[in-house]
Amino acid sequence: MAATTSTTAAATQATSDTTNFTDIIKNSVMENFASDISISKILISLAVAFLIGLFIFVLYKRVFSGVLYSKSFNVSLIGMTMVTAMVIIAINSNLVLSLGMVGALSIVRFRTPIKDPTDLIFLFWAAAAGIVSGAGFFTLAALGSAIIGLVLFFFIKRTTLDTPYLLVVNCEDDASEKQILEQLNNVVKRYNVKQKTVTAGNIEVTVEVRLKDSEGSFVNKITETRGVRNAVLISYSGDYVS
Repeated sequence: MAATTSTTAAATQATSDTTNFTDIIKNSVMENFASDISISKILISLAVAFLIGLFIFVLYKRVFSGVLYSKSFNVSLIGMTMVTAMVIIAINSNLVLSLGMVGALSIVRFRTPIKDPTDLIFLFWAAAAGIVSGAGFFTLAALGSAIIGLVLFFFIKRTTLDTPYLLVVNCEDDASEKQILEQLNNVVKRYNVKQKTVTAGNIEVTVEVRLKDSEGSFVNKITETRGVRNAVLISYSGDYVS
């Protein structure tokens, strides 16, 4: 009889422990979701998201080094930051809504082509800043954005100070080609032959050059060299290993 009572008590204790553990998990999950969202929290989160998005907007405009600047894309960075923050605020307020939005957002597909990998960094930055701001981690959002901005500004502006150019020259023979390279050695910081195409009676040489100054007047002298048919200087925004 005593053994039966002991067994029953143990079973009851195990059931109680299981129930308590389940309640703890349930309570911890439900505590993370608020049934109502305060207006002040909404305004503060969206304001922080807007300020960070505006910082991203200004920085992108300053460091842009592509061919054609797109203001609509830059403005969309502010919108993405604020919209993402709004979504995260809604997800934090309701468990059922959060599960529904995860399922709905998982089917969204963006078809806009990204031409520059740097644009992709800014897109992810805007989305991440919106997520962190919407979750209420304002210090992380501000400090992280400041650090990321400084890193991007330093590396992007540092690489664009010394702009590479492509010089395409068509000449007649090897002697003309040698004279062209000798002139380049005296008028540019450095040069590197990227491509050479030889056909009957014509040699086309493509050279990457780094100018000593912002002027390209040396091209006029190159065209006056004997055997040179034409010379074209092109601003190039890509990256070469130098």
